Formats: sequence, C-alpha cells, structure tokens
Amino acid sequence: MSKYILAVDQSTQGTKGLVFDEQGTLIARADRSHRQIINAKGWVEHNPTEIIENVVQVCDDVLKKAKVVPADVVAFGISNQRETSLMWNKVTGNPIYNAVVWQCARAVDICDRPEIAGKAEQIRRKTGMNLSPYFPAAKLTWLMENVPAAKKLAAKGQLACGTIDSWLIYNLTGHHKTDYSNASRTQLFNIADLKWDEELCELFSIPIESMPKVCMSDSNFGMTNVGGVLDHMVPICGVLGDSHGALFGQDCRKPGQIKATYGTGSSVMMNIGSEMKLSDRGLVTSLAWGMDGKVEYVFEGNLNYTGAVISWLKKEVKLIATDMEATEMAYAANPNDKTYFVPAFTGLSAPYWDSHATGLLTGITRTTGRDEIAKACLDCIAYQITDLTNLMGEDAGIPVSTLRVDGGPTSSKYLMQFQSDMANATVQVPELQELSGMGAAYAAGISVGIYDPNTIYNHVKRTEYMPQMAPEHRDARYQGWKEAVKQVLTHS
Repeated sequence: MSKYILAVDQSTQGTKGLVFDEQGTLIARADRSHRQIINAKGWVEHNPTEIIENVVQVCDDVLKKAKVVPADVVAFGISNQRETSLMWNKVTGNPIYNAVVWQCARAVDICDRPEIAGKAEQIRRKTGMNLSPYFPAAKLTWLMENVPAAKKLAAKGQLACGTIDSWLIYNLTGHHKTDYSNASRTQLFNIADLKWDEELCELFSIPIESMPKVCMSDSNFGMTNVGGVLDHMVPICGVLGDSHGALFGQDCRKPGQIKATYGTGSSVMMNIGSEMKLSDRGLVTSLAWGMDGKVEYVFEGNLNYTGAVISWLKKEVKLIATDMEATEMAYAANPNDKTYFVPAFTGLSAPYWDSHATGLLTGITRTTGRDEIAKACLDCIAYQITDLTNLMGEDAGIPVSTLRVDGGPTSSKYLMQFQSDMANATVQVPELQELSGMGAAYAAGISVGIYDPNTIYNHVKRTEYMPQMAPEHRDARYQGWKEAVKQVLTHS
C-alpha cells in the first residue's frame, strides 16, 4: 500500500491542498480563494466559516486530482497565515465575528494606550516582539471590547480565542490547540517560560483560559477525517505557521541558515538555535518550532507589503494586467532612473515599526514613466528584504552568504537577480514553491515515521542567482532607499 501525506496551506489569499508521496514529492495541488473583506477604513477581515469550508473542499479536490485513494492517506499537516485572530463559541463552535487579518491595523489605538504603551519593553522582553497592532494580543482586545458576545461567553467560560491554526484544528478534531510557532506570534506567549503569560493576558484583557493548549509542532493534535473527505481518521501531526513551515521546508534547521518567504507580505527568518536571543534593532525573536521535545528560536522580520505591491499595481492602480508584466516593464525601464516606492499602505513593520507611516513614490523626473514606476515597485520588495538580512547577519554575528527564498514573486528573474545584488548574497530558489505546506507535510511525515529527516531534502532542486552589481552601485542604490524611508517615518 502506498502512503501519502495530505496537507493544507491556509494563506491570506486562499487555501492550497497538497498531496506528498513517500519520497516527499508533491504530486498534486488544488486551490480555493476566499473573500478579502475590506471596509472604508482599510480594515481587513476573513470569514472563518468560508475558510474551514474551503479547507475541506480543497482536500477533496486535491485527492481527486492526485487520484489518491483516501485510505492511503496516513497523516495531515497544516501551515497557516499567522497573527490573523478570531473568537468562537466553545459549545456551538460558531465564530462570533469575522477573523481580523494580520494586516489589519484597527488595534493601533489600543497599542497607544498609556497603560499598554508604557509596558512596551516588558512586552518585548517576554514575547520577543515589539508592541504592534499587527499581533493578535491587541486584535483580541479589540474583539473583546467591540463584539458583545465575547464578554458574555468569557463570563460563562465558553469563549475560545485563537489564530487560524487553532480554528482549523478545533473544527477538524474538536480540540482547542495550537503549536509553539503560532503561539509565539500572539504577543501573549512568554517565549522564555514557554507558556501563556498571565500578566500579558491581563494587560490585554484576554481570559487566559480562552487560549488554546500549546503543543509541539510535530505532536498529535487530534484525529480527523477532514470533514468526511477521508474514510478513516488520521492524525494532524504537523502544524506550523506559514513562515515557520517555509523555514522547515527550506531545510533551514541549523543556526545561521536563513530564508525569505515572498507572499502577500514577507517573513525573513534566521535559525538561531536553542538559545533565546533578543535584538535591539527592530528584529523580533520567535519560536521556530517545537520538535522532538525541544524548541528552537529564530530572528524574524515581517514585512506587510511585498507581493501585495504587485497586486496593488494590478488591481487598484491598473498599471499592469498580469504579475509577469511587472517584470517585463522592469527590464524595459531606464536602469539609471532613481524612482523609489515605499509601500507603507498601513504603516511600516520591521525594522522600523511605525504604524502611522504612509506610502511614498519619490525621485520622479520628467523621464519617469510606467516602466520605471513598475520597476520601483518590484525593487522595493528586495530593498525591504535586504533591510532585514543585513540586520540579522549583524545581530547573529553570522554574515549572510546564502538566502533561500520561496513564494510567488520568486518567479520574477528580475526581482531575484536584484535581490541577490542588494543583499550581496547567493539567492537560492527551489524548484518547488509550496514550501510552507511542504514544511508542515514533512513535519507530519517525519512524526509518523514516513520520512527520514536526514534524507528527505536530498531531492530538492534549486536555481541560484549570484551578485553581479558593482559594490559602489549597490551602495548608492541602497542608500537612496534608506533616504526614501526616512521621508515617511513619523518618529525619529
């Protein structure tokens, strides 16, 4: 009997269903998108019911596409969009409000409250993260204060709080659980003590008993038949936040190894090993995962808008018709044009952490046209990634010589070469782009003994880009970016 691992990557834009065989090869993928609910204030939400329905449906779709008999599936893995926060009724299982998406800055005023802002450094010391409305703590506070059912259910002990992974696990198994990678992103979890922090939960007015049980990323989260898609129960035994999944999928399991995921936003992560370290320069420290009974840490920098810049060019500005058109225009642009685009649509995150910053297109001259603007929008993705790789190399004391990357925008040869030039590092693009889901699937496969962790990555093929730009030209271009960013910052 053949054995297969079924996995889902539940991301910001949609849900992917993935099937991997006994060699760790992806044999099929199916996709379903979900609505982006955005109001006039720019608040971003998702419908939790739509998401779980899509998860079930996409699993059915991908098994049929792969022509895999459900009986041959032995384990299930989940990678998920992180920081997106929601609440539901523990008794009925019904959500009490839409999920508040990680991009949404509606909780900025909560973070500005003196009683919370005054403890920003204490929060950072405990959670590894700078105080920000993008993390679940403040989002959950907003829900507690603005959704009447939240306090009513909390008073009865019937309120469940969580991130997308815990919502999926609850619906698929009935258990209220999360893993270390996702818990470490909530700004309510003490990453040194490895438990929900009572002081932080009280500070943000979140009932600690409403938070999920935190488990090892490769543990058994419960048994599921994926809403009836399977004819038997299998364990969910690989759960990772999407960026952590990509880190695991990229085989960055040793200290100093680094990867960048290019999605709607981006996460740059460096494995720093089993010792917790804090950065004082805008990077955050998170848990990479819990595996084999122990946890490992990462330096991480999160960017709100990278791939989303291309979507903005296409959907809102209508400057391009397809994603690839941006690359074609960048190649056609004047290489000496000095236009810069700073995509602070809802503030700037790492390493600047300015929630009030707004976007900027600067350096325009009479000869700047459509091509040059498209080029500036692609370039800003590489500049933002470089901000983070430079800091990580310095803070970890390990110069970045190789950057492993994944995500849709890595299909742009222009962007990948420019990234290599700006970061002054070899950029490795794997042939397989589903690294987040692959990481969760590999964790599940290793957990149930299907995959050997020492050999499972041997078949992964990568394309390499090497730095080609002259150092003085690289430095000048990057300095221009830093000057553009200074223009949008609202704090010194």
